[in-house]
Amino acid sequence: METFGIKFVSVVLKVSIVYFMCDELKKILAKVRCLYLKYGIKSVTMDDVAHELGISKKTLYQYVKDKNDLVEHVVALEIEEGPMSPKNAHWENLNAIEEMLEVHKIVDRMVKTHNPSTEYDLKKYYPEEYQKIQKVRRERIYNFILNNIRKGKKEGLYREELNEEYITKLHVSRVEYAFDNDIFTTDEMSSSNLFYEVFIYHIRGIANDKGIEFLEQKLKEIENNNN
Repeated sequence: METFGIKFVSVVLKVSIVYFMCDELKKILAKVRCLYLKYGIKSVTMDDVAHELGISKKTLYQYVKDKNDLVEHVVALEIEEGPMSPKNAHWENLNAIEEMLEVHKIVDRMVKTHNPSTEYDLKKYYPEEYQKIQKVRRERIYNFILNNIRKGKKEGLYREELNEEYITKLHVSRVEYAFDNDIFTTDEMSSSNLFYEVFIYHIRGIANDKGIEFLEQKLKEIENNNN
């Protein structure tokens, strides 16, 4: 139990690093994150980072101890300030279906910047950090979908008889599987169409007549705006 307690405290401290980061370090980490997303993690050296930032390695090492520490900081920043972080979710004035459409926009942006090499490198060379960010992503998606279903029921947009937990787990597994399989090509995975279909498929499956009518109205508005 003592070992578990020490590990738990360690994880909490690492994630909490973000709260104490100076603005300059956050700017550095944001740029490093872009490098990792573009080139992967393994191929980006500390020399590359320093060169890209226009600073010396000596200056870089004033902020982080080594590359492992840098990766930990980038993951901590992603968890705290990433697209699905609570601080970036402001949908109080939207109904449940509008919420889902807004989340699709976020996922669409994430897919467009997704680099399989970055995910692979994190999983292979930094497994603890990979597990950490995967756990947080899953929990956030799960909690959002569950709360969205409950909200949609209260608003009279989703079917009352839905099993909330089952549908939530089904959708989470559907999204995760789409990222982790070889059925879809790389072009399909980076396309807006795939996850658009996943989201619309999900909403149509849980919405009642009123919800589907509202969805059709919103889709027409989106189509008109795009045209």
